[in-house]
Amino acid sequence: MQSGLKIQFHPNKSLLVALLRRLAGLFPLTLQGIITLVLTAYALRVYGYGSMDLVVFSLAICALAILIFSLFCCVISGIFIQRRIRTSLKKMARVEPIKVEAGYPNETGFTLPALNYFPLIKLSWKMTYPDHVETRIRVCPDGDLVEEIVPDKRCKTDRVTRQFSVSDVLGFCRYSWLQKQDISCTALPRTNTVKPLPLLRSLTAEDGIPNPSGDPDGDRMEIRPYVPGDSVRNIMWKVFARSRQLNVRLAEKSVFHSNRTVAYLLSSDNDEAAAAVARVALETGALGDDWAFSADGSETPANTLPAALDAIAKSRAIDSTLSYGLDDFLSQSVGQTGAHCIVFAGAEFAPWFEQLKKTIARFPGHFSLVLATDGFRDGEPKKLWQRLLMQDDRAVSQEQESAGSRADLLKLLTALGQLVESTIVVDRKTGLSFDQNLRKV
Repeated sequence: MQSGLKIQFHPNKSLLVALLRRLAGLFPLTLQGIITLVLTAYALRVYGYGSMDLVVFSLAICALAILIFSLFCCVISGIFIQRRIRTSLKKMARVEPIKVEAGYPNETGFTLPALNYFPLIKLSWKMTYPDHVETRIRVCPDGDLVEEIVPDKRCKTDRVTRQFSVSDVLGFCRYSWLQKQDISCTALPRTNTVKPLPLLRSLTAEDGIPNPSGDPDGDRMEIRPYVPGDSVRNIMWKVFARSRQLNVRLAEKSVFHSNRTVAYLLSSDNDEAAAAVARVALETGALGDDWAFSADGSETPANTLPAALDAIAKSRAIDSTLSYGLDDFLSQSVGQTGAHCIVFAGAEFAPWFEQLKKTIARFPGHFSLVLATDGFRDGEPKKLWQRLLMQDDRAVSQEQESAGSRADLLKLLTALGQLVESTIVVDRKTGLSFDQNLRKV
């Protein structure tokens, strides 16, 4: 009974919190307006009526009149504009999907006529869902208000929520509300100066052998010391006669470039650079002609470029955390036959680290790891005078937060370098690539 009561209590509590937040947004007075109202009422009560100061009385009455006039203009015009926006959104018969790129200003197609017939009133709005979106309002020569957005991160949603605000020019009152629009919004990651990657072909241990049960062995090229169990026919007797050391010559494994490549994008907190590198690999054809791609948040593998780009956009969770899906992707794409999988991930220790090690141990085949970062952090904290005198802007501070530490990256490469076939680190900020020792390649 107690557990059932708890289940019924939490939704009511969340609804109450949401209702209180909505009512707080509808409260017409701003902090400046509340302070002005309190000070004016106090001066009118103490000095205007108490001391019969006519100057204070007249000034307080004028301030209250201006405040009340601004309040009525703001609320009445806000209600009128709110109904007008809702009606215009309902009348829109066909809405083009929003397709933008992170880091650049993009028009969404949402416009509003200028509201010049409301005195002392200004209209503004911003996009609250999806998150990490900067909203700009541009005034056209004909007076219309055009919406431009600059997303900071990639996203894929089926709705857009905007917060409209109608306020007076003095800043006393504000009427705001949230307006939802059912429209597809896709934001792709910013590629910056990422150079086209070399052709990422998968290597498999299959060759055109007449006998299907035969081993894919080539010429005997590999040389190593003799161990118990090696065939006597493989001993290099001439070398033994000279050096008195037993060495054996083994057959090398013959490999060939497979036409099919599988690739996957792992999600984490700082994975924008990895998503950008995966986008460049797909758009430049680095995965070859026959490939399969997927990412966290996608249920089925993608075989076409538009579907793969949608998977990249959906790989960043907005409302909740995405689950690790590399195991399901490998089961659907290659099964237990063994293949070479290219994994794109952010250059950081993330929750996928332990899960990726289990996947490598569970599935046959080989793995290649492509790590991406937005620059490297030296790890030395700034001094006090540097923090006070050299203020970083918003874009630079975000890049510093997403940049990876060289020490942590070397630890990650050491931990995963022995488990995967090859590792490459791509810096989205400069477009350079590095090997597992962070040497430029």
